[in-house]
Amino acid sequence: MRRLIRAAAWGALLLCLRAAADPLDRPQCVAPAKPGGGFDVTCRLVQKMLADAGAVAKPVEISFVPGGIGAVAYNAFVAKRSAESNTVVAFSSGSLLNLAQGKFGRYTEDDVRWVAAFAADHGAIVVPQNSPVRNLRDLEQLLRRDPSKVIFGGGGGVGSQDWMKAAVTARALGVGFKSIRFVAFEGGGEAIKALRGGHIHVFAGDAAETLQQLGDGGIRIIAVLAPERLSGSLRPIPTAREQGYNIQWETIRGVYLGPKVPDADYQAWVEALRKAMSRPEYAQMLEERGLSPFPLTGAQLQDHVKKSVAEYRTLAGQFGLRLSSSP
Repeated sequence: MRRLIRAAAWGALLLCLRAAADPLDRPQCVAPAKPGGGFDVTCRLVQKMLADAGAVAKPVEISFVPGGIGAVAYNAFVAKRSAESNTVVAFSSGSLLNLAQGKFGRYTEDDVRWVAAFAADHGAIVVPQNSPVRNLRDLEQLLRRDPSKVIFGGGGGVGSQDWMKAAVTARALGVGFKSIRFVAFEGGGEAIKALRGGHIHVFAGDAAETLQQLGDGGIRIIAVLAPERLSGSLRPIPTAREQGYNIQWETIRGVYLGPKVPDADYQAWVEALRKAMSRPEYAQMLEERGLSPFPLTGAQLQDHVKKSVAEYRTLAGQFGLRLSSSP
């Protein structure tokens, strides 16, 4: 009897070990903000990409860990969930901008394992559907008349990616960025709700996160901050450059893992997403969501992250933003 019990116990243990050996058996993606924003878009992309590629037996489960526009999740996955192999966390260029300013506490871009970037989003200037502002020229006239009467909003406070998009837009429109009013929200989804409710006048967000909420009405994109017109349903929307303003902002979207995730598990995620991005359907899936392909994985992504953080640190200095000292 004891032998049977021991054999059963060993069998159960081996099953558990086998189940734990594959990080894609019960995959999860954490969106480090409230639902409805860009991080939500990123996790839904991961969910669809891996399902369509047949890389997962079960759909990727999405959860939300809001706080500090990514800071709470970043700190959790460095300090407490550092070896969680089955869970990736969404990041964007905004995350790298925050890292450049030391907004994630004592942690830097070297403290996580960057898995893959797979999409490029572009900035968007958004107003309520009933706004008298139809284009950037209208917005310029309002700002020049009295910038205090135009309330911008976005995910994060001063120095965040959305604030930076509002600041570079104001600068291009001939208005000092220090004179604009900006209201901070916990992610783009919350900012769009405020725009619909009339609490802010302009949302400085991204095209893809706005696109998923355009169908409900109530909001309108007046410009995309891309080098040329986007495809799909965003095709009719003019760029800022077409309207005479040299404003561009690209946002990359991807995922990372905790620093103590084993190499084999890290590579499993890298290869699964690399395979998904090699499929012909990859570009079409992104186009339908107002995104462009941006396939970077492993060491190439690591290099891109380090370069981007250095560039954002310079940009933050140009806007007089205070940078936290390195640990």
